[in-house]
Amino acid sequence: MARTVFEVKDLQKVYKVPGGKDVHALNNVSLVVQENEFICVVGPSGCGKTTLLNIIAGLEPYDSGSVTIQGQPVIGPGPDRAVIFQQYALYPWMTVRKNVEFAIKFQTHDVSTGQTDPVTGKPAMKSVHYTRKEREALAQKYINMVNLEGFEESYPSGLSGGMKQRVALARGYAIHSDVLLMDEPFGALDAQTRAQLQEDLLSTWAQEKKTCLFITHDVEEAVLLATKVIIMSARPGRIKSAIDIDLPYPRNQATKMDGKFNEYKNQIWDQVYKEYLEVKQ
Repeated sequence: MARTVFEVKDLQKVYKVPGGKDVHALNNVSLVVQENEFICVVGPSGCGKTTLLNIIAGLEPYDSGSVTIQGQPVIGPGPDRAVIFQQYALYPWMTVRKNVEFAIKFQTHDVSTGQTDPVTGKPAMKSVHYTRKEREALAQKYINMVNLEGFEESYPSGLSGGMKQRVALARGYAIHSDVLLMDEPFGALDAQTRAQLQEDLLSTWAQEKKTCLFITHDVEEAVLLATKVIIMSARPGRIKSAIDIDLPYPRNQATKMDGKFNEYKNQIWDQVYKEYLEVKQ
């Protein structure tokens, strides 16, 4: 039976505008996400997609409802969730290696004490920080995974936009969280770089087995990546429908030529466009 990783229930979010009309961003949003699902969220601008992601990340408060990760309430940011934004948010004074290592610096992992737990009878464990050599090895693993070998000592100022986003992805994976939250991470990239990073992301997702929530305006991107596409309504944002994407992995740009791919794309775009027309009215 699939394990629930995070759950949103009856979520309400209202932005108070002094002297103006309050903005109802989210209205009774409920969502259950299972282990290793890749969820893409689409909808018209202003429908609350980013607000939903920020609340799950613990970066914004909400007015009512609940958000839980592994059954525990979200009360702020935590190491169980890695967040990747459209802007790369790299430290400009750190090299590629140091940017990725920084995600590991404060993490701990369990090691054996060499003794036996008197209650369970199993080897007793303790949490310790990674050593410098361990951090370097882990950072290199994720740098290799996003195809940045040879750029370990480069600074962000010397990297292209696509390379910077690869560093952000490597850092997100290095956090060792169960959940990866991505807010239009490829939105500012050119079409060719975006296509390559989509395939890279699917490859690393298959290796790392993380649970992903991915915000995008691009319906084609959503169908290519997702196990399920969530369509949000015009503001106040609510979940209009959820469509399972029954296309085999691994997927690549050739998948877009598949007739079933285009059926999903047209079905989702039709719903998104209707919500866009609601916004215009």
